[in-house]
Amino acid sequence: MSPELSNWLKKGNYFPYRDCTIFYRDEGKGECLLLVHGYPYNGYDFKEILPALLLHYRVIVPDMPGMGFSDKPTQYPYSFANHVNMYKSLLLHSGIREVHILAHDLGNSIVQEMLAQYEEGDTSIKIKSIAFLNGGLFTDVYRPRLIQVLLSRSPSFIGKVLSRLISKKSIEKATCSVFGKNTQPSRELLNDFWIILNHNKGKSLAWKIGRLVFEKDTCQQRWIRAMQQTNIPMCFINGPADPNSGLHMAKRYSELIPDADVRLLREDIGHWPQLEDPDGVIEFYRAFQNQHFHTS
Repeated sequence: MSPELSNWLKKGNYFPYRDCTIFYRDEGKGECLLLVHGYPYNGYDFKEILPALLLHYRVIVPDMPGMGFSDKPTQYPYSFANHVNMYKSLLLHSGIREVHILAHDLGNSIVQEMLAQYEEGDTSIKIKSIAFLNGGLFTDVYRPRLIQVLLSRSPSFIGKVLSRLISKKSIEKATCSVFGKNTQPSRELLNDFWIILNHNKGKSLAWKIGRLVFEKDTCQQRWIRAMQQTNIPMCFINGPADPNSGLHMAKRYSELIPDADVRLLREDIGHWPQLEDPDGVIEFYRAFQNQHFHTS
C-alpha cells in the first residue's frame, strides 16, 4: 500500500448500514458535494481532484458495499436501489438534505436511479446538480470490457471461479486498456488498485457486483425519462478516447438529453478523466457550477 493510499484510509470514517460498515471520507466546508465512484475500485479514484473540490465544498466520498474499504458481504442484495438507499442514509445521518453530485462509471447508474426516484417524488435528499464523468449512461452504445463480460454474463458458478482465479496481470491489462495512451496509470497506482480490489477478499465478489452493469436494461427507459424531464442542472464531462464510454457516449447524450451540456476533454483522455486530466475536469466542473450557481 502506497503512503498516499494509507493516508486516504487513515482519514476515513465508518457508517453502519444494513449489517455492514461503509467507509467514507467527509471533509471540507460549504455546500455538500457527493462523489459516487465506479466499478471495480472505490472513492480513491477521485484523489487527484479532491483537494481542489475541498476549496469550495464539503465533500463526501463513500465506498459502496462490496467495494473499496467498505464491508464486502456475500449475501448483501447488490442493486441500484440499495446503493441509492445507502447514499441517502449516509447523507441524512450526516445532517445533509441538499447535495451536488459528481459521478463516474457505475456511479452514473446509481445517480440515474437516484434522479429517477427524485423525479418520482422522493425528495428526502434535494439534488441540486449532477455532473457525470465517463460511464455507461446508455446501454445501447456502451461497450463493456471483455473481463466484465466474462465475470458477469457467465453463469454464476463460472463467475465465482473466475473472480477467485483472475490474476493481477489480467486486472492491470483491463484497467490500462481504458486509460488514454498518453495518460497510462503508474505502477504505484496499479498496485494500489490491486490492494483496493482485494481488501476484505473483495476480488471474489467482482462477478456479483459487475452483474449490475448488465441489469440496467430494465431501468433504461425510466432513467432516460427522468433525465429528459428534470430541471436539475446536469452536465457530462467526457474523456473521448475511452473505448467503453467515450465520444460515442457523449454523442448519445447529446441526442437524448434536451439542451445537453457535454464538455469534451482532450482527445487523448480515456475512461478515468479525474485521474488522467484532473485539471481539465476541475476547470469544466467549475465552469458548470458557475453557469448555474455563480460560485466563486
